[in-house]
Amino acid sequence: MELHRTLQQQGEWEQYKFLGKYLVSMDGTGVYSSSNISCSECCVKNKGKDNESYYHQLLAAVMVHPDKKTVLPFYPEAITHQDGDNKNDCEHNASARLIPQLHKDFPRAEFIALQDTLACNGPHIKRLKEHNFSFIITAKPQANSLLLKKVLAGLDNNTTQEMRFTREDGTEMGYRYVNNISLNQTHRDLKVNFIDYWEIHPNRKKFIYACVTDIPLTADNVADVVRAGRTRWKVENETFNTLKNQGYNLEHNYGHGEKYLSTVFATLTLLAFFLDQIQETSCRYFQAARDRQHTRTGLWREIKALFYTHYISDWEQLYAALIWGHEGSQLVPRWNNTR
Repeated sequence: MELHRTLQQQGEWEQYKFLGKYLVSMDGTGVYSSSNISCSECCVKNKGKDNESYYHQLLAAVMVHPDKKTVLPFYPEAITHQDGDNKNDCEHNASARLIPQLHKDFPRAEFIALQDTLACNGPHIKRLKEHNFSFIITAKPQANSLLLKKVLAGLDNNTTQEMRFTREDGTEMGYRYVNNISLNQTHRDLKVNFIDYWEIHPNRKKFIYACVTDIPLTADNVADVVRAGRTRWKVENETFNTLKNQGYNLEHNYGHGEKYLSTVFATLTLLAFFLDQIQETSCRYFQAARDRQHTRTGLWREIKALFYTHYISDWEQLYAALIWGHEGSQLVPRWNNTR
């Protein structure tokens, strides 16, 4: 939290603003799984069966921007067995803990929550609104749903707006959008705005994206709302994929412990990733060193090699050596002179 406040004070948050607010993508991921080792915080899969297994997960929230590869993670919320609860913890329950905490810690920040279809339900959307979050949530309305019926009916009475374009590469694309319609039959009082976006590429491959939002939709902003909504994938691609496959080894079992250790290791890994993302955003030395090594895994490998073999007085010295090279060393045995 203090790191984010420092970034706020230094104006680093401003470069992440989109649609006048800050996009926060939220999703869950696994950090531990075993069929043998467990603790009192483990959730249980296939309980009581021969293939019973145990796992820990985290709900991550990261600040994203459509045009930036770097993301800025907030503190995660552990998805683990809760004291006094007979059921497994889940992403929905974890978000019910994380969203109020984010609002409490950053009361003046205007966030737009980006989430997948699991969050497209009345209770969750009401919780977001109660804590002053705007939202863009992926939707997959069924053919007979109230949401889709209203959108299709609106094409006849002109309450649903439609726009079509063709890009220079021949891709056909279009938006259908409507404001102020009921989310579903159960929550008719909960009004949302809906977008149905589609693309047909020259090879006839199709892409469809639909979402609900509280942002009033117009011809001027509907494309940006779709861009923001699709940025939700950065929590998967630029966060979880990086943490699991580019040297951070998020799912590695460094030690399960009696209760909290597995979650602590996962949280520390996310903190290390956050520090690196800060450096990628604001440190020219780090940016140049990473460009020189081409990949994160290559950079980590070179850093570890230098730490094993050299005394390093400060980070500037380390990055300078990675950027411009350094003097080689010759292995000289120190023979026993008394021989």
